[in-house]
Amino acid sequence: MCNLLPFSKYLVKFKDLQGNIKYGEPILTPSLTIQVIKDLNGRLIDFSSVSSILPPVFPPQIFCNGLNYKQHCLEVNLEFPKLPVVVFKLPQSVIGDNQQIIIPKCAQSKNEVDYEGELAVIIGKRGKNIREEDALNYVYGYTCANDVSARRWQGKKNGNQWSRCKSFDTFCPIGPVIASPSIIKNPNNLNIRTFLNGKIVQSSNTSNMIFSVQRLIHEVSKGTTLLPGSLILTGTPAGVGLSRNEFLKENDRCEIEIEMIGKLCNTVAIEQ
Repeated sequence: MCNLLPFSKYLVKFKDLQGNIKYGEPILTPSLTIQVIKDLNGRLIDFSSVSSILPPVFPPQIFCNGLNYKQHCLEVNLEFPKLPVVVFKLPQSVIGDNQQIIIPKCAQSKNEVDYEGELAVIIGKRGKNIREEDALNYVYGYTCANDVSARRWQGKKNGNQWSRCKSFDTFCPIGPVIASPSIIKNPNNLNIRTFLNGKIVQSSNTSNMIFSVQRLIHEVSKGTTLLPGSLILTGTPAGVGLSRNEFLKENDRCEIEIEMIGKLCNTVAIEQ
């Protein structure tokens, strides 16, 4: 079971220079990058003494939601869904900020691995058959996510089943911080952008989602117990590489930026 610590505004999990894993409250710059971390005892830690930022949670469950922005449906030539399109992603696909997305040997064709910038919801308490009007009471916090997907495995290579294409190791970058619901009063009105090598490739707002965060929690919890620390990825806006014919390749830098949360940065490597 995922151990969730109480926090007020932002929470970050990190490793210090001695290799110790710690949690703290990041003090963010106006551009929402981490400058200083206050540890759980209230001591200030200069960011230069931090070895790495770790994934803020290791989720027991990951639920992805496909086709949740109308413009994305249009760019991939698919109908608007009448119900959320829920896909599962393996927890071991999770990596943190500034860790490498590694394209596996089985997915190294030219037009294969794609980025998907998304808002991720972290569940804070066990729940099942959650009512839509109660759904936000089950939220522990919010973070940035990149729902990396191997498009050929999403299609012919795996019988049009989507889970495998999203579950390769390193295909779920999340972080760098968790933002509390006390900061994000309305998760359905947040600007979201994706940068590929410094160029904006996705730009939207979560108000453009077909299904709200509350509706997604409600639907995913039908007949299914949500566990603390679980992730719900809320779908990606238009501008994915599939529509742009611009897929991830070695040494690319992909960044997911969400208003009031920060920027998740990952580079791309090739499995040898």
